[in-house]
Amino acid sequence: MKQSCTKLLALGISMALCVPALSGCGAKDVSPATEAEVSTQTEAATPTETTETTPTDASSGEEAATGKASGKASGKVSDIGEIMTFPLPDGPEESTIYIEPVADLADGFIRGMDASAVLVNENSGVKYYNYEGEEQDVFMTLAQSGVNYIRLRVWNDPYDENGNGYGGGNNDVATAIALGQRATKYGMKVCIDFHYSDFWADPKRQHAPKAWEDMDAAGKCDALYDFTKESLAQILDAGVDVGMVQIGNEINNGMAGETLQPSVMNLLCSGSKAVREISQEYGKDIQVAVHYTNIEDADGINRIAMNLMNFGVDYDIFALSYYPFWDGTNENMQIVAKNIQDKYDKKVVIAETSYCYTAEDGDGCANSLSGTDDLVDGYAASVQSQATMIRDICAAANEAGVLGVFYWEGTWIPVGEATADNSPIWEEFGSGWASSYAADYDPEDAGLYYGGCSWDNQAMFDFDGYPLASLNVFKYLKYGATAPLAVDYIPDVSVSFDVGGDIVLPEMVDVIYNDRSANEQVAVKWDEAAIAAIDTSSGGSYEVTGALEDGTQVNCHIEVEMMNHVKNPSFEEADTSMWKVAFEGEKNPTDFQVKADDAYTGEVAFHFWSADSDMEFSIEQEFTDLEPGIYQLSVYAQGGDMSADSVLELYAVVNGEEQAEPFMVTSWADWKNPTIPEIKVTDGTLTIGVRMKCNEKSWGTVDDFTLNRISD
Repeated sequence: MKQSCTKLLALGISMALCVPALSGCGAKDVSPATEAEVSTQTEAATPTETTETTPTDASSGEEAATGKASGKASGKVSDIGEIMTFPLPDGPEESTIYIEPVADLADGFIRGMDASAVLVNENSGVKYYNYEGEEQDVFMTLAQSGVNYIRLRVWNDPYDENGNGYGGGNNDVATAIALGQRATKYGMKVCIDFHYSDFWADPKRQHAPKAWEDMDAAGKCDALYDFTKESLAQILDAGVDVGMVQIGNEINNGMAGETLQPSVMNLLCSGSKAVREISQEYGKDIQVAVHYTNIEDADGINRIAMNLMNFGVDYDIFALSYYPFWDGTNENMQIVAKNIQDKYDKKVVIAETSYCYTAEDGDGCANSLSGTDDLVDGYAASVQSQATMIRDICAAANEAGVLGVFYWEGTWIPVGEATADNSPIWEEFGSGWASSYAADYDPEDAGLYYGGCSWDNQAMFDFDGYPLASLNVFKYLKYGATAPLAVDYIPDVSVSFDVGGDIVLPEMVDVIYNDRSANEQVAVKWDEAAIAAIDTSSGGSYEVTGALEDGTQVNCHIEVEMMNHVKNPSFEEADTSMWKVAFEGEKNPTDFQVKADDAYTGEVAFHFWSADSDMEFSIEQEFTDLEPGIYQLSVYAQGGDMSADSVLELYAVVNGEEQAEPFMVTSWADWKNPTIPEIKVTDGTLTIGVRMKCNEKSWGTVDDFTLNRISD
């Protein structure tokens, strides 16, 4: 149900902020496209089939090819020419990657790619190739690989006063036209992603365009409406087949310099109104999308959707960024998507996702996802795992009724070698994520960290521009792809040992195959000399390599540390059966209390309270399999109202002999740390604990037992 600004006024929002959004918030209904219409990759077409010829009456984007476009597409009339489409497989195919088919994949499922950096990369000398190793338009390669939708960001004016580009693609309107025409030529629809900024817009920053900086919220509504309508008209006049428009990019915390919700909502209304009017004028069903991130916060996303409904924002698609290495699980993504669809009756699309295929750095500028210790469990930094990850995200999205998935910047590959100084090229053509020219506009980020591309190891082309086998995942989604059984990766081994202990590495390691169905353990031979060189007399971190029978290398990360041998030492785990509590009298004066203020760490501590009578109790744990050696025992305790004759002891019993360390608690949060420095264990058995005999009204907590082996 659409709501006009009368509704906004009832919500306490100034009518002044509703101009020109008055008709935007209550815009005339435009019939939304069906799910199939949102995505129009034609499966029945033959390769290079001519489906239509589209003359245009605006520039082909020649200005953009210079790398310093004005933001206005103007010039001679151009002709996109023959539009080619490419068939999808009608069954499983043989490939070099294994892809499990996605059950009941919708025919209109969006298999999208953000390709916003292509033009500046090409201007910087980058070349793209096809699967046969021949140089080819990258958009043709994308279409041949099953991509049916291209997403292009648009900034208002990404140039300084001297015409120097801010970088990150220099993505003005003219650039969108040049790239959009190429996408259209190969049968792909286009999503225009208006950031309403002159540079990157995301949850951290939503800078207003330079031309809007002195405007109030109402003035920005006017400017945003005009910019959206004029820009979209130019793009459509150039023959670009626009099927979706994002009005804002990751706008969780604001938009175009505005942070107050009423102002942001009115900006959205203005953008939606402009898109609706252009859609009607050109006779197109262009879907309006709003875009947010932080999908891991399901409650937060629900509040956003509720605000959009309450403010009467007219939109079709709730777009979400979802990066599995940052944003939670597929299951949570599905929960969020289903809630949006069921509760608010809106379509959902994954507007951004990605995964790495290597841990290498292609251009000497650090990667956002290193591909080492930040990987998702079950997925390596490999071409196969990249394909498997995207297949799994698409499968989960399809199961949840999501329209589809856009892969973010799969064509953004390095400019120059990692060992070279590529700064002059990044600066001139804008092929790095930011140039120094953006410093005045974005001083807190671009001004400090400008440089190359941090995404090259997540591209779907290698560093030299050749398509990876994983790019074909889009083509194989419906029916899958078979491949000879092959090792995808061998997970690194991580082990910990006590100081003074022996280093014994596993004889077998896990091997993960491309089809994930034949995982097994395989014998490994470790570097014995490297193991012998490890000094176990003190803590430290070590790396040892090994090899499988076929020579494949395996890595082992070794930590020599003071291991705490106490089970559930701070009582945080619900199972406390390893602790034996004994007490005198009919009533147990102790409990496992959940109260962070009374715990040394965490939220749980062993609590005691004597009430109106004296108390006597103990808590202990037994060990039967300790490695012989010298151990050290300690605990933390706090409390108060103890009489002088109260007895509090930390104790250890070994071979029938007891060692005890008396202590006293004095007041709340004054933590005492009694320690028994040397306990000699010979046969593996040991009992540790705390006992107390206290007067009435005494109280306190015990927490964080520690038992370390300190020497042989």
